[in-house]
Amino acid sequence: MGCAAAKPAVDRLEEKESDRLKVIRVNVQDPSGRELGERFGMTFTPTFILFDPQGAETWRTVGMLDGEEVSSRLDRMA
Repeated sequence: MGCAAAKPAVDRLEEKESDRLKVIRVNVQDPSGRELGERFGMTFTPTFILFDPQGAETWRTVGMLDGEEVSSRLDRMA
């Protein structure tokens, strides 16, 4: 339910930051999604993880997504 509620915010962020951000949606109900969830230590949904260009995790949050926070963190990575 939380993932469906967060979808509009994720969609807006994806559109706004399309030149700086790639959104990858993972369905943890599917076997491959469950494997990725375990790999990245996701115990609650929705979980949002921001990676730098080298693939290092730079930020994580669970629950509702704050698009302004993500944009601010992207600014700091630039």
